[in-house]
Amino acid sequence: MAEFTTAVVGAGTMGSGIAQKIAQEGVPVTIVDVTQEQVDAGYKKITDMLGQGVERGVFTQEYVDETLSRVSLATDYHAIKDVDFVVEAVFEDLKVKQDVMKELDAICKPETILGSNTSSLYIKDIAKATNRPDKVLGTHYFFHPAKNRLLEIIAHDETTEETMEIAKKFSDLTGKTAIYVKDSPGFAVNRFFVPWLTEGVKIYEEGIANKATIDKAAEEAFQIGMGPFALMNATGIPIALHSAESFERELSPFYKAPQLLVDQVEKGDLWDVKDGDIDRSKFDEVAHRLLATSIGAAAKLVDEGGATMEDINRGAIVGLKWRLGPFQLANEFGVENVYEWTQEMAAARPGFPAVEMLKKQAETGKTFDFRYVDYDKVGDEATITINRPEAMNALNHVVVAQLRSSFDKAEADPEVKTIVFKGAGKAFVAGADLKFFVENVQKGTLDNIVDFTRDGHKLFRDIETSDKQTIAVLDGLSLGGGSELALSAQAIVATDKGSFGFPESGLGIYPGYGGMLRFNKQVGKEIAKYFVLTGKTVNAEEAAELGIVTKLTVPTEIEEAIAEIVAAGKNDKYHDRETPAKYQQVVIAFSDENIEKTLKGEHVDGVDDEFIQKVAKTISHKSPNSVKVIPAIIDKQTDLTIDEGIEYELSQLKDMFANPEAKIGLEASVGGYRADFSKATV
Repeated sequence: MAEFTTAVVGAGTMGSGIAQKIAQEGVPVTIVDVTQEQVDAGYKKITDMLGQGVERGVFTQEYVDETLSRVSLATDYHAIKDVDFVVEAVFEDLKVKQDVMKELDAICKPETILGSNTSSLYIKDIAKATNRPDKVLGTHYFFHPAKNRLLEIIAHDETTEETMEIAKKFSDLTGKTAIYVKDSPGFAVNRFFVPWLTEGVKIYEEGIANKATIDKAAEEAFQIGMGPFALMNATGIPIALHSAESFERELSPFYKAPQLLVDQVEKGDLWDVKDGDIDRSKFDEVAHRLLATSIGAAAKLVDEGGATMEDINRGAIVGLKWRLGPFQLANEFGVENVYEWTQEMAAARPGFPAVEMLKKQAETGKTFDFRYVDYDKVGDEATITINRPEAMNALNHVVVAQLRSSFDKAEADPEVKTIVFKGAGKAFVAGADLKFFVENVQKGTLDNIVDFTRDGHKLFRDIETSDKQTIAVLDGLSLGGGSELALSAQAIVATDKGSFGFPESGLGIYPGYGGMLRFNKQVGKEIAKYFVLTGKTVNAEEAAELGIVTKLTVPTEIEEAIAEIVAAGKNDKYHDRETPAKYQQVVIAFSDENIEKTLKGEHVDGVDDEFIQKVAKTISHKSPNSVKVIPAIIDKQTDLTIDEGIEYELSQLKDMFANPEAKIGLEASVGGYRADFSKATV
């Protein structure tokens, strides 16, 4: 397959940022604008931002040079006539966008997909300017597009499924977390976010609370860093007004902009967000209004079929940096309560959206359930995608249960011959959701951890022993349980974005889903001990050298790699293999006779002293109990079968989590600070 190529039309702040992100993800991009001066200015924005990254130590100069080598500049649309995907990012004016699209339509090859970065215009109106409306969609980026991972992909009535699939591929290749939305006012995020902003102004306008109180109440209720007034100051007050006016025209009088907002835009001033003392007695009323407004607007969008609950939640978490999405907030505050608050607003304010799905859920007395695992079947291949990118696809009870359900569905379907596992977004699976472990360790309910782990083991073993061919696609980060899920598949396809990692020794525990066991059975106990004790990342190329990855490929050729594995038939992933020469030092250092010396940083014959010192220093920061238990388990599992090894691993689990170091390591990881295992007392 030829390299996937892209272009961005418009070299302003958004256009240059979009191009920067595309290039950073390894995809060639051409920036096009009317004059050389404009494209040069756009290019300078990219070089300046990347240069700042070098200064802060975020990027290396080599990385910046590679990124910039993928960026081309042009002032003629003919330069991009053969690209696969174009993002139009010009001024937010329908006529201007239609003119650009018309010209692109005339010049670009028939297969080229045309995306429009718009936040307020109908995609159907932009598509009318072309003779390929089926290949036109919305690509709504969020500021700053080089940093904010969210991308709204918007289909209008004529956008085909094939176009949407290519857009999904484009999103994956360019490192974005995509949500899928129908062509309607505000798309997904702005539909509930803008009313949230303007409701803050209305609350102030009505004299209920001052701006300082409203912002603080919002921060606490929504668990966010900035309230509506501070956010409008940061993102632009006129944007909120423009969107509110659009919503009033398109939706209902409820969305009408408050006169105070109109006045503020006319004055051209920022809001005074420190306008008095904070009155906590007003917090509930403010919070209820903001919750009812945002959740009500989101629920109406679901009723319309404009977006799913899961994508709306994802949009809030990824795009707005909220800790919880609207429907998760509804669960937290009580669906019945939230519905009651929406009805109070509906009685007081004409045009408040009818919220049927919220009403029905409230009547059940239950919380909302969310889907985190997608199931797709094409021909004889079933694809199971863990779609929780806002949490790096972390495994919890819900995800594992949905994985089990999807896997069982594929197993029961006689037409399915191959089952493929993927992760949405930047990660395959970034381990287990540690909050579950923390809660049960704190409560002393360790049987819950054992039961959860046993269920996962059963699923992973069924994946490994399935009569159907099971393949994991490692096109992103995997850690802990994610690496263990990949290792349980019969074959692994990986790109250069894929990696394995076992961070558990730094958490006071050990890899509990068979990672040590399967690693050991493939590469030997010495190499397994090295990677598990140090927590060192195994990149895709290294994993291929070790024989863990079945097929190494590039992101644009994943499907071809899967097809090659399927055509070759099942292989024995536990076959004998030669240890690559580069790991000979590891084998010697972690041999039975030398491992104690290595852990102490002492000289080992045949091993470079610098290597020993580096390894010993790394392991010295890990949990002492983990460093003691992990090698012992690996040694024991070496002579056991897979099933026996799993049972032995499970038998050690309660003792591991009962050790004080597990509590210290897990709480530190969840809290975002470095664990101090010296504080452990048995």
